[in-house]
Amino acid sequence: MSTTSYDIELSAAKKAASLAANLCQACPSSLSLSLNFLSLSCLSVRHWKKRSESCRLSGSVQATFVKVLNEIKMKVQKALLQSDVHSKSDKSPVTVADYGSQAIVSFVLEKELSSEPFSLVAEEDSGDLRKESSQKTLQRITKLVNDTLVIEESYTVATLSTEDVLRAIDSGKSEGGSSGRHWVLDPIDGTKGFLRGDQYAIALALLDEGKVVLGVLACPNLPPASIGANNKLSSVSLNEKVGCLFFAKVGEGTFMQSLDGGSPIKVHVSDIENPEEASFFESFEAAHSLHDLSSAIAKVKLGVKAPPIRIDSQAKYGALSRGDGAIYLRFPHKGYREKIWDHAAGSIVVTEAGGVVTDAAGNPLDFSKGKYLDLDTGIIVTNLKLMPSLLKAVRESIQEKVSAL
Repeated sequence: MSTTSYDIELSAAKKAASLAANLCQACPSSLSLSLNFLSLSCLSVRHWKKRSESCRLSGSVQATFVKVLNEIKMKVQKALLQSDVHSKSDKSPVTVADYGSQAIVSFVLEKELSSEPFSLVAEEDSGDLRKESSQKTLQRITKLVNDTLVIEESYTVATLSTEDVLRAIDSGKSEGGSSGRHWVLDPIDGTKGFLRGDQYAIALALLDEGKVVLGVLACPNLPPASIGANNKLSSVSLNEKVGCLFFAKVGEGTFMQSLDGGSPIKVHVSDIENPEEASFFESFEAAHSLHDLSSAIAKVKLGVKAPPIRIDSQAKYGALSRGDGAIYLRFPHKGYREKIWDHAAGSIVVTEAGGVVTDAAGNPLDFSKGKYLDLDTGIIVTNLKLMPSLLKAVRESIQEKVSAL
């Protein structure tokens, strides 16, 4: 692995992920109807809030006004997002924001690091977008990308063409490996969460000689306050900021700041020692992980009392890195192979915050083998104090599950 500080690379990664987050947040407003309606909804919420305060309405009535208008806004946003959803060959959803995010990150990294060889391992490719039936979608993506780049005034480039955008998307075709440097990107990790208006992340990491040396997680819907078991992850109020940027560099810890900017703060994983007091994260979608196995490990073996916190994407890694929970369990269904872009950024965000990320056998994750992770059964994440008991519980539960077949 190269002896370097990676300062320039981290700065470029933060800029790329933040701009991609801006694109994702702007995605519903790519249609004039959504822009007008969502603006109107926001104004209406503020208007009714002021009116209710001036009329001295009760707090419960004020809350009802705000809740109803926010729900209307979210329903319109989801409907508009659904209109831009397509299915890939593996039946998984992909949106204009997935493609646009990948194009933005590719473009920014190549611009910021123009003196370095560029290799990007990313989830999407332009195959479906090159079809005649996808031309209107491609034009929307191109507009989103150009509109987003206007925000970043340092890029005085001509308007990108559809071919420029396709080329940027296809920059992510690298296979990765153990030699040289490779960027690893999931342009929208948690697409289903994005479509529901829930948690998702732009996840970007850098491999150097097969090792993860830096990672950035842009989580547009994650509030800065804890989402632990005692804090419900529900609709935030209009005046509450959401959006967190986590970043980590090998040997230097993990930091969190608002996506809007502000001073970074250093974060650390939970220091809980008693598993009964721990709370644990798992995937929102049951199709992504065996919830019954996670429950057997947490509740039966470890005696965890808190219910699981189920959210989409690598936002779980970010939340764990700041101590929102103490355990993350992921056990994919048989036959599924984990991709490196689903864990590269998240793993270093947690490990640099003092946590441990391994497979179900206790082996560290190996990102040097290409696009896929070769691992034993699943992925477990926790702090150093809980890892011995968690690993023992995982091994026993897996063995019991195998014996019962």
